[in-house]
Amino acid sequence: MCGRYELCFDYESLREHYQCSFPKNFEKYYQKQPLIKPNQPILTLKQEHKKHNYSFMLWGLLSEWSKDPLNSFRPYNARAETISEKPSFRSAWRHRRCLIPASGFFENKYKIRRKDPEIFWLAGIWNRWLGKEGSEIESCTIITTYANRLIKPLHNRMPSIIPNG
Repeated sequence: MCGRYELCFDYESLREHYQCSFPKNFEKYYQKQPLIKPNQPILTLKQEHKKHNYSFMLWGLLSEWSKDPLNSFRPYNARAETISEKPSFRSAWRHRRCLIPASGFFENKYKIRRKDPEIFWLAGIWNRWLGKEGSEIESCTIITTYANRLIKPLHNRMPSIIPNG
């Protein structure tokens, strides 16, 4: 499954792909990330209220009914085949989808990337957890699918990749 990936593009390359608003001061603090792991904040492109915006979210989906965000189960992958059936994912699948920009992902110590140095997008879903005192946490998970013929020798699953266009 997808448990590690990288985002090694410069800010201008990211900006070229989608003319959306970035989080405040993003260009000042953005750095290339050669190894991104679950439970870290990640850059996502989300749709909300018919607008597309980049946002930082925690990688690991926190269910809205979770009592304690620090000690709750937070899956970092969701199987495409069952995502619409699982209570943890159902609402996000219907209403809160996102794209996660990547330059590569890792399977069994191999880095998988495009032949050309272009960005590609991992499919995801996201959620917003609201605390009793008004705090908010946005989190997401990467959708996985059966491995294609190139990945199958390394692993039986891979992230769902959305073509550019």
